[in-house]
Amino acid sequence: MKIIKSLLIMVLAFFMNGCSDFLDPDSLSTFDTQYVFSNVDDARKATNAIYAHFSEDAFRSRLSNNMTGNTDIEQNSGTGSTARYEIWRLEAQPNNGDLKIVWEVAYRAIRDANIVIEGISSSAALNSTDAAIQNDMKQFLGEAYTLRAYWYSMLIYHFGDVPFSTKAPKPGVEFNLPKEDRNVILSSLIQDLINAEAGMKWADELPFGIEQVNREYTLGMISRLALQRGGYFLKPDMTMERKSDYLDYYAIARDYSKKLIDLKDRALPKDFRQVFLNQSKFIVASNSDMLFEVPFAIGEGDVGWNIGIRVDSGSHPYGAGSNYMSVPPTYYYSFDKKDIRRDVTCGLYFRDKDFKQQMVAVGSISQGKWSREFLNPPPGPSTDKGTGINWPMMRYADVLLMFAEADNELNNGPTPAAKEAFKRVRQRAFDEADWAIKVDQYIAAASSKQAFFKAIVDERAWEFGGEMIRKYELIRWNLYDTKINETITGLKKLADDAFYGLGTLPDYLYWKYDTSGKLVILNPDTKLLAAPDASWTRFSWLIGLHRTPNAADPSAYQTWITTNWANYTKAPVRYIMPIPSVAVTNSLGLLKNDGYGFNF
Repeated sequence: MKIIKSLLIMVLAFFMNGCSDFLDPDSLSTFDTQYVFSNVDDARKATNAIYAHFSEDAFRSRLSNNMTGNTDIEQNSGTGSTARYEIWRLEAQPNNGDLKIVWEVAYRAIRDANIVIEGISSSAALNSTDAAIQNDMKQFLGEAYTLRAYWYSMLIYHFGDVPFSTKAPKPGVEFNLPKEDRNVILSSLIQDLINAEAGMKWADELPFGIEQVNREYTLGMISRLALQRGGYFLKPDMTMERKSDYLDYYAIARDYSKKLIDLKDRALPKDFRQVFLNQSKFIVASNSDMLFEVPFAIGEGDVGWNIGIRVDSGSHPYGAGSNYMSVPPTYYYSFDKKDIRRDVTCGLYFRDKDFKQQMVAVGSISQGKWSREFLNPPPGPSTDKGTGINWPMMRYADVLLMFAEADNELNNGPTPAAKEAFKRVRQRAFDEADWAIKVDQYIAAASSKQAFFKAIVDERAWEFGGEMIRKYELIRWNLYDTKINETITGLKKLADDAFYGLGTLPDYLYWKYDTSGKLVILNPDTKLLAAPDASWTRFSWLIGLHRTPNAADPSAYQTWITTNWANYTKAPVRYIMPIPSVAVTNSLGLLKNDGYGFNF
């Protein structure tokens, strides 16, 4: 479905002019907001203007994926010198261009949301005697609150305490604001969504379904924000803290995830691959796993360009796309080999210039959930960006696991309800014949609070790999440095085992093409000394984790193992980024980059 995508591109930019300051109202006051919010059609257009910011680089490449590494399940090289490499290395300076565009676009989106919130809240149409008009206005209001909450959540994760503006631009309103405590902001946002969600519509009641913020997503966002508020965060003195009232927010997370489960439950689709294939095939399915996905128009969006299966440019009609966030082999081998999610999430091949599948290097395993090769019709040989593939914002599996996590925390151990929610997610990962051992016994063994929490941490990694939410989870769990150190240690062990001929995992893979031309790997999980016959090609695999596998020095690991996460190994990880220079300058002394060990 591309209708809403076209609307977002065509919508009149009521509130989208450039601004010299991140909260500068520009020419917004020239619009007659009373008129705009007096009728459904114009109120819809005004709300669409908030969505339009998703089509800017600040989201489509930065917040959606580029700025969300490195983690234990997603990583990228730290050797470049551009803005994104500084961010990946946690070495970004205040003049970093990527931080600047994220900051400015986030506040423009917040500004536009504030205009909609204030305009609808003061409009007679919100209390119209026409039920259809009133319901539409409540829906738009809920969309604006939810979108505003998303942008503030991202600002908080990346910048810590930030200015908190909730007023629409108009004469006499001060928009040069100091930082507000992030927990105050989150508490306010959560309450906004609690107040709004009951007036919203389910996805199957909306014209654009899951391509539009709906009640399912808002309920899920209440839980996600509550876990953020109840989780750990980095303070300016470089300590991690969780507020003493954190259980109150775990209770909100549990209650509102359960509310969605009770009011609008749905079976998870059995085919895990199809959930993401839908996005590449432009199939929009309500009452399924995906709750909300950002709608990109054809010609917009970077999915399949900077994330997904690599496709080299050639004479074939699919164009070119790369993958900025690789999967470390430790993540690939953390999966149970029967877990069907592994081969969906982890791409062991790329497409060459002739569109033939080729093996990837062990350090370049792709995010396998999306690929421009799935586009139908093919976009053309000269294409690259702008695939039109939607980006997932939340799935129902996330809601089930948030409920399980919060319920476990509140009850000092897993309840039957928490186990059942967890079970529903894990069952999809295995053939039914394996459920007794891989699901039932596995969950039964996680009988304590800590064991069940560890199972949640692992399951979320396997379920959401490549969806680029792991960074935020590691932060709120205070596990960032722990998981990074486990990854580095695990990679070195894989390298050493291969170097010394230990273990059972493959030093080399053996592969060939089947009769249909598909690449087939003989031994993805097993060490083989030789191929069974000459039809198989040997390919360096875990032995490649050493730079010089035949050298006498066994410590000669591939450089990326020791450099990509170099600034993530000490507790606490300094994940907070500096406020952009332009915002500091324009604040006239209200904002500064103090704390967090910054030395600018």
